[in-house]
Amino acid sequence: MEQALIDRYRCPESLVKFDLSGSLSKEAGYFRFGRDTICYGRSATGFRASRPDSVLYDALKDVTTNGSNPVLSFDPTEIIDNLRLERYANGDNQRALNRWKRSLRDAYYFLRPLLHVNIRRLFQRAHLNGWQRLLFPHWPVDTTVEDLCERLLLLSMKARGVGRVPFVWFWPDGAQSCVAMTHDLETEKGKTFCSELMDIDDSFGFKASIQVVPEERYKVSADFIQNIRDRGFEVNVQDLNHDGHLFRSREEFLRRAQRINAYGKEYEAKGFRAAVLYRNLDWYDALEFSFDMSVPNVAHVDPQRGGCCTVMPYFVGNMLEIPVTTTQDYALFHLLNEYSLDLWKAQTELIMEKNGLVSFIVHPDYVIEKRAQGIYRDLLSFFRQQGQEKRIWFAVPGEIDDWWRSRSKLRVVDHNGKWQIEGPGAERAKLAFAKVVRDRLEYEVEA
Repeated sequence: MEQALIDRYRCPESLVKFDLSGSLSKEAGYFRFGRDTICYGRSATGFRASRPDSVLYDALKDVTTNGSNPVLSFDPTEIIDNLRLERYANGDNQRALNRWKRSLRDAYYFLRPLLHVNIRRLFQRAHLNGWQRLLFPHWPVDTTVEDLCERLLLLSMKARGVGRVPFVWFWPDGAQSCVAMTHDLETEKGKTFCSELMDIDDSFGFKASIQVVPEERYKVSADFIQNIRDRGFEVNVQDLNHDGHLFRSREEFLRRAQRINAYGKEYEAKGFRAAVLYRNLDWYDALEFSFDMSVPNVAHVDPQRGGCCTVMPYFVGNMLEIPVTTTQDYALFHLLNEYSLDLWKAQTELIMEKNGLVSFIVHPDYVIEKRAQGIYRDLLSFFRQQGQEKRIWFAVPGEIDDWWRSRSKLRVVDHNGKWQIEGPGAERAKLAFAKVVRDRLEYEVEA
């Protein structure tokens, strides 16, 4: 029950322990844990709703204590997995609708090469109709996993009478948050602009990862890959041919995954991203990459709805998921028709409040036009200023993957009454404490 919390905080296991109040229900559904925290899964008390916008049972009122252990009516790790793996979006009530949506999607991608871009936008905006009314995940940033973990740790600390809990800080060298920029090359035009886009990044002191489509869209030469790396940028694989059919069936996915894996080895790429952020995390064991970048935090304005409800990386089996935590540039400019930093700044503020990962997808294809390019330059200027005012780790996804894997092996131990971090890579880690302050949790990082 405690594993998700221990993995998140890398704190001593002896300080976090929960008991279950009874047998869990057979069926899963939505319920609350406090006023604003929506959960999805099984529970031992109350009722579970089929929709998040229904009246939801509050499981917080059922919490009791058994000695020094909080007694819960649900398994926290199961609930957190259901959110991060988007299992709430694949319940029985969604399957028939999803089949219908897949049929429409297949028809759209069959006709897409024949459609003018303005016509495609009409279809895309029609798909988005009503997105503002979606209650869950929370727009514009969903931190349900963070909120749930903080509330659970607070309950555990209160039950044990503990004022503070030591843990391994989330980011190396005590950074407050992490910022990552990624560029997906979708067309020949975007590939041609890639060098100029790297010039723009360099002019502001930033590096990014470049995701290339291996087949059909454009030629990917060894010289092109090497030039990106020689400039200090990262190369990862984006889909196979960007036709929208990677997840059409399990059989088709496995067939394509073999070729995708081969391109990963050829390009010496550690990371993968699916085109259009289509995804099925239950199939990811067929991919031979160290990390994936295909899951949005909240996907209201993406073709595939859902979202992982967290602003932190997390493991899916042996693969690290590095979620997309901000709105893509295409959706911002062409679907929401917003040419300003307002949304990106609002999302950044919410993510940094949780010390999370601020990750972007900015396509070379969509920032060639001067107005959009101006917004992108403003974004880089904004983060350059933020970096001067705050301790921010600007990293490419491969560096995030390396750190998160190192952090997952670190542990906090008591040496003669003093907490210390042990394990490979401990020299970059910072000891932090979760403290109870006026009935809420606050973090303190040692200097």
